[in-house]
Amino acid sequence: MLASRVRLRVANVNKFIAPLRVRYSTPSEPQYEFLKVSTPRPGVGLIELHRPKALNALFTPLILELNGALRAFDKSTDIGCTVLTGSHKAFAAGADIKEMAPKTFAEAYGSDFIESWSDLPNLMKKPCISAVNGHALGGGCELAMMADVLYCSKGANFGQPEIKLGIIPGAGGSQRLTRAIGKARAMELILTGKNFSGQDAYDWGLAARVFATPEECLTGALDTAETIASYSRIAVKAAKEVVNKSQDLGIREGVEFERRVFHGLFGSEDQKIGMKAFAEKRKAEWVHR
Repeated sequence: MLASRVRLRVANVNKFIAPLRVRYSTPSEPQYEFLKVSTPRPGVGLIELHRPKALNALFTPLILELNGALRAFDKSTDIGCTVLTGSHKAFAAGADIKEMAPKTFAEAYGSDFIESWSDLPNLMKKPCISAVNGHALGGGCELAMMADVLYCSKGANFGQPEIKLGIIPGAGGSQRLTRAIGKARAMELILTGKNFSGQDAYDWGLAARVFATPEECLTGALDTAETIASYSRIAVKAAKEVVNKSQDLGIREGVEFERRVFHGLFGSEDQKIGMKAFAEKRKAEWVHR
């Protein structure tokens, strides 16, 4: 009788207790449910997609958290470069079909569905490196390609399999993949939905480096990010800008744009600091101005 009363009271209490959700936070206190955010090296921000039961499948709540974390690192005066990764099993296994399946044309078009997924290349002024292990399919492949530099392990599994669902890539897959590996290969992969390996990604020019293991991939990305973060933020920002402009301009216009930005850096304090330190054979101490 007593046990039954206790069970009844516990049941009544449980009606008013919301289920607990684990959230991860940075040292500066933002709360995340689908990300792990940290600063593992000097000047380096690390964002790990963390939706393990769904293999890091992308959906709007995760993307909104990711955009917030990216903006925070981009504005931080302590961060010079960001690394974006997932787990050993999956960088991101694609978009969450459960979120997409019921949408109508009016809903998708009217709300500009997945436009917010492109904040990484559109808003980030500081460099970002994607460290890809495991599956990077559909939206996951597109997200990886949005980074300024892509590293992967040999066992990574890339692909744009949207054709198998009766759709096409919607977050830049047809554009970035084609520019990276050429029309012929990109056309074949997108029309067939075939996957390709991390080694293929490197051999075809999509990945800057390929590593034997996931651990080496992440370490390599952090090492590079730390190197980038050790330089003048002004010069790094300018370098990223001129390289990206090469995708939009002809060679003549691109060289002229590069020269103007080059000239502009002579107005920075870091240009004077860097050249003086070189002449004196010592390490430059940047002020990022």
